[in-house]
Order: sequence, then C-alpha cells, then structure tokens
Amino acid sequence: MNSNKCKVQPGKDFKLSEIDTRAGIKQLDEKDIKENLLRDIEEISRLQYKLYAENRQSLLIVLQGMDSSGKDGTIKHIMSGVNPQGVQVYSFKHPSALELEHDFLWRHAIKLPGHGQITIFNRSHYENVLISKVHPEIVLAERLPGIDSIDKISKDFWHNRYRQINDFEKNAVQGGTQILKFFLHLSKQEQRSRFLDRIENKEKHWKFSSNDITERKFWKEYQHVYEQALKHTSTKIAPWFIIPADDKLPAHLLAGKIILEKLKKMNPSLPPVDKKEEELMKQAKEDLKKQ
Repeated sequence: MNSNKCKVQPGKDFKLSEIDTRAGIKQLDEKDIKENLLRDIEEISRLQYKLYAENRQSLLIVLQGMDSSGKDGTIKHIMSGVNPQGVQVYSFKHPSALELEHDFLWRHAIKLPGHGQITIFNRSHYENVLISKVHPEIVLAERLPGIDSIDKISKDFWHNRYRQINDFEKNAVQGGTQILKFFLHLSKQEQRSRFLDRIENKEKHWKFSSNDITERKFWKEYQHVYEQALKHTSTKIAPWFIIPADDKLPAHLLAGKIILEKLKKMNPSLPPVDKKEEELMKQAKEDLKKQ
C-alpha cells in the first residue's frame, strides 16, 4: 500500500469520479487485512504512549466524507488500542449561538490538541467550505459584514476561506501540531446500500436520518465542492489523502498505515530523567525493598 498514491497534490485538478472507491487489495484476504491492521494498531499505540509521555508534539486527524462513508468506524477500529487518556474526538455539527458570535474557525481552534495529544475531528472546519457552499444560506447565519444575501457570496469569498484554513493549519503546525486529513471516498451506489442496511436493521435505525436522503440529492454538488476544497487546501505540511471507502477493512488499513507513518516521522521519545532524579529513584528502590 503506497500512501503517496492517494495523496492530493497541492493545486492539481482532478475528478473524484475518476478515482476508484475500492482499494483493490487483491493480494490480501480479510484475515490478512485484519492481522496487518492489528499489528499497525499495536505500533500506533506504542508511539502514542511515547507521544503522551514526551508532551511536546501533537497530532490532528481530520475525517471528512459523505454520509455513511465510515468516519465513525475508522475512528473505532484504528484507535481501539490507543490509551483514551491521550485521545480526543470532536464532531462538529451546526454551530451554537455562542459559536456564531465568533469567526468560523474559533470553535475548531479551541479544540486543537494539546501537547502529547491526538485529536480527531469527525467532520471539521471544512464543513464551512463544503455544506456551506452547497447551501450558502448557512453563511448568512454568521452575520458577516457585507454579506446580507446569498448573491453577495462570491468566488473570492470561498477562495479567501481556503486561504484562512491554510493559514489556520500552518499556525497549528508551527505550534507543534502535525495534521493528517482523510477524505473517505464513497460511491453513490455503496451509500445507497448502507442507507438501506440502516433502514432494514432496527439496531441501526439510530444511525439514519431523513436528512441523509435530502442531502443525497445534492451528490454532484458535494463531489464538486470536495474537489475544490481538496485541491485548494492540500498542502505539503497538511496534505489530504483520498481513502477508497467502499470496502471498510482496506480503508481502515490504509488510513492506519498513514497515521503510523506520520507518528514514525514525528519520532516521539520518552522524556529523559536527570541525574538527581536517577539517584532519588535508586534510593526509593532501596527503601521499597526494605519495606
């Protein structure tokens, strides 16, 4: 699995319709994929332990995708072996009244990971150039100067938002937070299948919303806004990866390998113990043995 093949090159035009939604890992069966994923999870857990102890760096993982693309499942499977003390997951939905009193990045900035932490944004600041672009009336709720009607929202407005997001992520990286961004690339046919499964299975009814069907009608519009967002905000320091999401296990394996690669590059290490503390530890050891 070569992660570079699914990395979005900055500024490069592409069509999601021309990118496969299936990973096509023919040489691995389900058992092999599970065993590989388990090994990667164990290694991710080991490095996360060091990251938490080191308390100097952090990692932000952004998950975006169409409804039912597998964002929750990706979190569940990849982070299953990680110490929950060092991981936070945030899902950003419609902004609250308080959040609307600030700029669109405020509520995301205050949720960035602290030193030693891994934070996952399950939907993220990108909703402001995705659903807000498909439904521009959402922007009006922000009460921005000069934007009092939809016809005032120009192309320059969206390009400015892309720039603001890039600056936001650049500042985060400069502060010690590495960033990985995953777009879970689902086919319209597979989404249909998953929606039907949620409707027909009572235990999955809670996952389904009639609004999902409403948004499905805007499939082409969403594909276009995703193409534009990924093109304009995939950068060298905060790249986007397009993960084929029709097959869940291969998607988890690929995302897990990319996370593992990033943690290896971050190379967290356990904090050193100074000589004075070493002597105190030796003395404590002797005292404990005598008890």
